Amino acid sequence: GETFGDAWELPNRQAYTESCAAIAGLLFNQRMLAATGDAKYAAMMERALYNGINSGMDLNGTLYCYRNPLATGRTEKIRNPWYTTTCCPPNLQRTFAALGAYFYSTSNDGVWTHFYDNSTLDWRLDSGTPLKLEVKTGQPWNGDVSITLTPAKAEEFTLYLRIPDWSRQTKVLVNGRPAPEPPQANTYLTLKRVWKPGDTVALDLDMSGGLIFANPRVAEDHGKVALRRGPIVYALEEPDNPGVSVFDAAIDPRTPIVAEHRPGFLGGVTVLTHKGRAYPRPLDAEPLYSPEPFKPTRPVDLTFVPYYTFHSRGPGAMTVWIPVQ
Repeated sequence: GETFGDAWELPNRQAYTESCAAIAGLLFNQRMLAATGDAKYAAMMERALYNGINSGMDLNGTLYCYRNPLATGRTEKIRNPWYTTTCCPPNLQRTFAALGAYFYSTSNDGVWTHFYDNSTLDWRLDSGTPLKLEVKTGQPWNGDVSITLTPAKAEEFTLYLRIPDWSRQTKVLVNGRPAPEPPQANTYLTLKRVWKPGDTVALDLDMSGGLIFANPRVAEDHGKVALRRGPIVYALEEPDNPGVSVFDAAIDPRTPIVAEHRPGFLGGVTVLTHKGRAYPRPLDAEPLYSPEPFKPTRPVDLTFVPYYTFHSRGPGAMTVWIPVQ
């Protein structure tokens, strides 16, 4: 149910993680971003949009999640066409319909870009000059972003570019030349100049991805990691990993995590593959206690899918947090 637990109590399977709560977090951080201009609030918005909110509706737009757990058992049915308490489905529809309102904002001196997707902004600067800003990108699957600015006439204003927290090394070119200031992760790069029709800005975002570690006080995630690439959080799901329980698998830090884009899979996504480890026998077959430690020594091929797609193929075991050995 809807309850508060102790500090640091974040159970993956039982946590409520309601879709409406993720949307409330988005709205709170949007207001904090507007008040402060601090990129950390945009980072929280992005994490919610691409993961905790995006997971609330299935790929066909017909099934909804009231809650979005970070782990499920084999037979748990999380997605349903409707609920007796009907706050989440319309709230999700309203949020997706309003997506365009979250990507840009303006201030007295210019335009702010918060997220990158194929889009066009038609606006007027404070001076009244019409401005068209067009973005073309492969986000969130690749890091190439191309922005074309078309003011009605040459005019000085500031373009604020968000450099995502997950992009460790970002390159920014203005009309083919490096930006005057080096971009820093989790900040806004300020580009103040006289912009002319047809000027371009190119971003090369670092999509190398990596492991996410929880604070050690989160007992359920102690010794575990989550996988993230760009803004997307990943999950280990039963249909992609035959022959091993997702709860018996482990990350092997000595082997790489490889990104592979699959255009025809789950609507077109990038999956992560990894040569990990599993226990020699299913843990369900092992005793409750043992004088020897349980060690995952069996090599296994693991495939991770974007968390927001979980249960798109029906109920099944799933987990976001994986032991690392």
